[in-house]
Amino acid sequence: MRTLVTGATGVVGTEVVGRLRAGPERDVEPPGTAAGPGPGGPRPVVTAVARRARDAAVTGWTIGAEPPPPEMAGHWDVIVHCAASTRWTLSREEAEAANVEPLRAVLSLADRDTHVVHVSTAYVGGLRSPEDLRGAEFEGYRNGYEWSKAVCERVVREEHTGPLTIVRPPLIMGRRAGGEISRFSGPYTIFQALVSGTAAVVVGDPEGYAEISPVDEVADVVARAALGTPPGEPVVEVIAGGAGSLRLGSMIGIACRTLNEIREANGAAPIEQPPFVATEAWNRFFLPLAEQYLSPFQRQAVKLLAMFQSYTSMAAPFEPTHRVHDPAAVLESAVRHWAARKPRLALATPDPWTLLTR
Repeated sequence: MRTLVTGATGVVGTEVVGRLRAGPERDVEPPGTAAGPGPGGPRPVVTAVARRARDAAVTGWTIGAEPPPPEMAGHWDVIVHCAASTRWTLSREEAEAANVEPLRAVLSLADRDTHVVHVSTAYVGGLRSPEDLRGAEFEGYRNGYEWSKAVCERVVREEHTGPLTIVRPPLIMGRRAGGEISRFSGPYTIFQALVSGTAAVVVGDPEGYAEISPVDEVADVVARAALGTPPGEPVVEVIAGGAGSLRLGSMIGIACRTLNEIREANGAAPIEQPPFVATEAWNRFFLPLAEQYLSPFQRQAVKLLAMFQSYTSMAAPFEPTHRVHDPAAVLESAVRHWAARKPRLALATPDPWTLLTR
């Protein structure tokens, strides 16, 4: 079986490549255990590509910006498309160039017998809210990344005539057992905000749902799809905690408690858990009054943290096809691994906000 994996050095792609190269003989392990497909049995021939090839096992290809390398020619049994820019600050034009055009370039390598496994996001539904901070630019979606992934789902459904599996993960954290992850991004920003004092408040509903998944379980779902029988009709896999997902209040509480345990063990003073402010109250009253007094750094911090509001304060959880069990344990593992890798940040003395004098 000839398999192509894009984004092979990314957060999800790194895990997926390891599983596919291990072979399909052993089933994917249930949640809470290590592994994924294990050794033994016939192994697929996996070609891994990424924009920055870190070693000879990964082929360099800036997808969409240059022609595919010669080794991309020929029939592919499976294409696993993990490559994407996940920056929430992408403009519409940047998101189109970073995510939509590369997908079209990848689909040009597929034929009607190629099983395409496309990694999307659970948030493709979009808020469709008049309160969207980005206005009409993204048609009601939260940001350029989310908008582009919604467009990508439409493109892959319309332009690929062969077997299709779409995998929709929520916010991705490190591995369940040890918290390992190839890169700290997205939700990890909030850990640094808590210990630095940047998060003066947490904007959102403490009872709102905050969906997370460990990266190893996301990779398990992707690998199982790639190694399994191609579906006759498009399949959508949703990875989420469902009714058992974390609430925002619990998420912040677990993060602060875990950070303080680490700080106490290293002789650092505890951090205080910031208060919660309802999103509507923050956007209508607090921010307009405070913005004129914020430094440029504080304004940027507010802008970045505001992007988490709708992701961590959902009124209802997703309906999963793959349920994430005990997300609290996933979060704690992620915090501990981040702190171990970033000790200076984790043990830093918070710098509380002060108003600029004019």
